[in-house]
Amino acid sequence: TKNMINKDAINKMKDGVVVINFARDAIVTDVDMKDALEKHKVAKYITDFPNPLTVKMDNTIVIPHLGGSTKESENNCAIQAVRELMDYLENGNINNSVNYPTLDAGVCKSAKRVTINHYNVSGMISKFANILSASNINIARMYNNSLDDFAYTILDLDSDIDNGVLNKIKEIDGVLRVRVLGGIKQ
Repeated sequence: TKNMINKDAINKMKDGVVVINFARDAIVTDVDMKDALEKHKVAKYITDFPNPLTVKMDNTIVIPHLGGSTKESENNCAIQAVRELMDYLENGNINNSVNYPTLDAGVCKSAKRVTINHYNVSGMISKFANILSASNINIARMYNNSLDDFAYTILDLDSDIDNGVLNKIKEIDGVLRVRVLGGIKQ
């Protein structure tokens, strides 16, 4: 849809047309719209995508883009944000993050869940698995996803994990944070 309303499209319109764009900013070629307004091909242009060009155009009504700012949408966004935060705190799941990968392992049905924030570099998963294996800790389920430089791993374990094992994981170069859900055996 980018540049769909351009010089060619505007020339096919009736003279004196009113163009309303509440869809997306890139759908209209602003330079072509400015030219059409100046030539009176377009009588009025109404948009909710202000930018340095549209706010200065004659015969243009520019309003803020508030489609998502209704009371209902703001309430729904707040509810969703709380649900996602609770899911992260209770289950370690990450959904709709801007700077971390999405990873949803559901509710942990194993003895423990370990979440590991780390850099997205080769060999990390095998290092985690080797440390756990050397401590006779079985990984029941493993989940991993990455986004650019960062990765996130969730390990559901069949048994408790002690601080000594956790510290070995934390000491791996590239590990940023380790969290245990369900408590730590002392």
